[in-house]
Amino acid sequence: MATLIQMSYFLAAVLFIFGLKAMSSPKTARKGVMWAGAGMVLAVVVTLFHGDIHGVSNYLLILVAIAIGGGLAWSTAKKVQMTEMPQMVALYNGMGGGSAGAISAVALLEAQRSLAASGHSAIFQQLGVDIAVLAVLGGLIGSVAFSGSLIAWAKLDGRMKRSSLVPAQQVANIVLFAAAVLAGLWVYFSGGVFPIFAFFALALAFGVFMTVPIGGADMPVVISLFNALTGLAVGFEGFVLGNAALIIAGTLVGAAGMLLTHLMAKAMNRPLSNVLFSGFGTQATAAAGPEGEMKEMGAEDAAYLMAYADSVVIVPGYGMAVGQAQHKIWEMVQGLQGRGVEVKFAIHPVAGRMPGHMNVLLAEAGVPYDMIYDMEEINEEFKLTDVALVIGANDVVNPAAKNDEASPIYGMPILDVEDAENVLVIKRGRGTGFSGVENHLFFGDKTKMVFGDAQKVASTMAATVKDL
Repeated sequence: MATLIQMSYFLAAVLFIFGLKAMSSPKTARKGVMWAGAGMVLAVVVTLFHGDIHGVSNYLLILVAIAIGGGLAWSTAKKVQMTEMPQMVALYNGMGGGSAGAISAVALLEAQRSLAASGHSAIFQQLGVDIAVLAVLGGLIGSVAFSGSLIAWAKLDGRMKRSSLVPAQQVANIVLFAAAVLAGLWVYFSGGVFPIFAFFALALAFGVFMTVPIGGADMPVVISLFNALTGLAVGFEGFVLGNAALIIAGTLVGAAGMLLTHLMAKAMNRPLSNVLFSGFGTQATAAAGPEGEMKEMGAEDAAYLMAYADSVVIVPGYGMAVGQAQHKIWEMVQGLQGRGVEVKFAIHPVAGRMPGHMNVLLAEAGVPYDMIYDMEEINEEFKLTDVALVIGANDVVNPAAKNDEASPIYGMPILDVEDAENVLVIKRGRGTGFSGVENHLFFGDKTKMVFGDAQKVASTMAATVKDL
């Protein structure tokens, strides 16, 4: 039986790896999710038999937990709007970190209960040095990922102010982190219950304080980082439980999350330390405001401009997600293509509120994958583009990143929308975006603002193009 279980874990690992590989391309992402899901189902089923070998008997409680958790996940996933997908990702990722922290807590408490009977005086003597270290590290990282992800969810969902700062924020962070580490050492070298509870309380508090000062513009990077931390914690707890599936799955998630976090921070031209500790986006920038005034254009006139152009590049942002405008945008694009207009979509690596947010929305609307281009692939083409249409994007098209050294986004690579012959911007109002940074593009000589809800504006544009 033990050999069969290990072979099943190996098969689950293969499914995880193939699934992750398939997710790297939009064309095969759906298939990748199915493969990874099948691997997880196999791992869960096999783990029940693995537990039987180790004397686990509370299967009824396990099945009830699976039914409740699976039922809630199914119902919420069916109801969640695409605009709420970043919040769901942050929340579910937090649940993974919380689960890893819970495993650590149970392992440490069980070891503490066994100390008296074994004659040992410290946790590391009871669990062994390696397992005790991994249990404490997994508890620390998982708890930070759990509480930090909940704060990220609250910010994204509008339940918490994005400008949340407390006096001496970074000092408080350092003190909390140091206290959590010391409490972890206390747990490692002691055998009491109180050190365990103090350790987890401090780790959870640090996750909260670490995330509170991070502004909305950095949320995609933060979500990716917490995803990596969750994977790392799960991998550590896999060693604690002796479960190969957890080790492999956690390692894969942790490695992929770390790589994605690095790539996203690189796309913003900022080190990860700056993302975590600068507080960018939590308060108004001190940079000088752009000169000039916004020039407005009606949706019908904007549609005429695109209809008689040779080339159009569309840059989607969170405003498209809020307005659920992707379907109407695609309807308009089909009308433009019918008139012989060449249309492409340009995606910035950190557009939206989570990695790949815009790609998901466009895929939902049925936009072909070969029409979607990354920043590096399309930036040079803006100079040859007749019309660039920006839909609710802000920082990723802001020229201040290139020419205003006082701007907090200075140095961040952007989509060179300003190089197009004409620029159209669909925006709900005249205020700043999620990060609070004023966009110089909106005041440019070639820019025309089309104010209104993205879906309504796109619907008008689609109808106008259709009627030509």
